[in-house]
Amino acid sequence: MNIAIYGAGGFGKEVACLLRRINAAGGDWQLVGFYDDAKPAGTQVSVYGQVLGNMDDLLKVDQPLAVAIAINENKAVRRLRNEITNPHISFPNLIDPSLFLVDPQTVTMGQGNIIQYGCMISCDVVIGSFNLFNDHVVVGHDNVIGDFNGLMPAAHLSGGVTIGNNNLLGVASVVLQGMTIGDGITLGANSVLMTQPKSHSTYLGVPAKRFDL
Repeated sequence: MNIAIYGAGGFGKEVACLLRRINAAGGDWQLVGFYDDAKPAGTQVSVYGQVLGNMDDLLKVDQPLAVAIAINENKAVRRLRNEITNPHISFPNLIDPSLFLVDPQTVTMGQGNIIQYGCMISCDVVIGSFNLFNDHVVVGHDNVIGDFNGLMPAAHLSGGVTIGNNNLLGVASVVLQGMTIGDGITLGANSVLMTQPKSHSTYLGVPAKRFDL
């Protein structure tokens, strides 16, 4: 199936690489190009293709097209998803072949998720839509993850963790077992969350403490 990437920056190129790995393992995605609101049509994106246009152009597409939103900022992903009202557009889950699923029968997910290289997901896990699992993310058993969350490389979730929407877990951050994270939390790189956080707040350190700007 034809697929386009929304976002012609560095993360867009990484998603193009992900598509190549999926195809090498038996997938059949045909990358037709990129859409981007900041780069003009015809802009070359490394060796992966060209920018086809912006949001207005995407809304005019008149045939089936899968789209991966490759923006590494969860609020922007939510905004773009809401703007894409074209009924010809679909949002597949793009999953690196290296993903280790402890029990695939007990893992469910919505749409538009991107799971990069070397991740592990345990059993009895529910994943919503439009989440990013960057390289080497670990998701423990009995986790419930909402929508539009970004888990940066090597983030680790212990068992029984519940995560709401629009959260960002930094590089090598850790959430201990049984924690419930609401909405809009930022957990800094290398931080360890050991107590229940307040929504729309930033937490840093070991143990992670609330940091008010």
